[in-house]
Amino acid sequence: MTPATRRTSAGRRSVIVSCRVANTDRVSSRNCSSISTATASRFTGSGNAIGGWVSTLADQVAYGAELLQPLWRAIQIAALKADVLHLDGTSLAFFSGDGKNTKRRKKLGSLWGYVGDQDVALYLFAPSGHATLSDGHTIGPVDFLRLRSGYTVADAATVFDQAFKREDIIECGCNMHARRYFVKALDGGEARAAIAINAYQALYGIEKEARDLEPRERLRLRRERSAPIFNKLLEWVESIKEDEPPSLRFGRSLNYFSNQQVPLSQFLTDGRVPIDNGIVERLHVRAALTRKNFLFAGSERGAQSAAVMFSLLGSCALRGIEPVEYLGTVMPILARGVIEKDVIDLLPRSFPL
Repeated sequence: MTPATRRTSAGRRSVIVSCRVANTDRVSSRNCSSISTATASRFTGSGNAIGGWVSTLADQVAYGAELLQPLWRAIQIAALKADVLHLDGTSLAFFSGDGKNTKRRKKLGSLWGYVGDQDVALYLFAPSGHATLSDGHTIGPVDFLRLRSGYTVADAATVFDQAFKREDIIECGCNMHARRYFVKALDGGEARAAIAINAYQALYGIEKEARDLEPRERLRLRRERSAPIFNKLLEWVESIKEDEPPSLRFGRSLNYFSNQQVPLSQFLTDGRVPIDNGIVERLHVRAALTRKNFLFAGSERGAQSAAVMFSLLGSCALRGIEPVEYLGTVMPILARGVIEKDVIDLLPRSFPL
């Protein structure tokens, strides 16, 4: 995997991650049965794959990821340019080493998921969960955020602290996370946590009403109806948090809300900012389900192939596009060759509904 340099519309230099996927890189599975090249040729319009041979589902994924590289790079640029960027991570186990020069061993890597302006999904694989990486061919979340500015929605994980120290990155919190703390406290027998849960029920009811509004109208509605509820909840939290042991569930919920009050309230300042980070967390369901099937990636390159495919499938899901139809349309075009400036028109966000 090698970095390539691109320029954004603002003229800033940015590193866009790209990788070459060899046909020997497999996504391992308990049952990776042999299938014919007909399935692959159905998308490419040709009976040929890498080396003219595709024998397993893993080989087809590797070939598809290779072919979809231009779209993946275009998705990275679109995410960097987004007015609002969502960010969250999930895990993906993989085997490091080639078994010849270095011993193969199982490691736990990270799939960092990004959603830009709610219509483009990006996954980047990293061999660790670190904020920054210096291996020369993968990047962590802080490395990626270094290439952009503006609203960034994430939870309060310490891995993002370095990025959120910058003045040009506006941290937006996840109220879904804050609510979960109160739910855990209620489940643990603290009845007072229901006060916060009821407040969140009201806030999310307003969000449901505002879903189809333009950002300016959504902000007006939030300021009129959501802000008083949020401010009253904050006042209640501040009035009782000092009396609650921080080691208990209820104390943790109060401290989380109090410490994150500024990021959690960003949705009250701009109608484009969402109330939570749910859109990217829901995309992880696909990664979680497939992990149960293939268990781990057979190599770091195999994990990169998975990231490419998750990016395209996630983008299709955000747009409500049938992925088989989409891939059946764009893969023959990519196989015949396409100039870089036209790739943007092939993204799921540009695909006709």
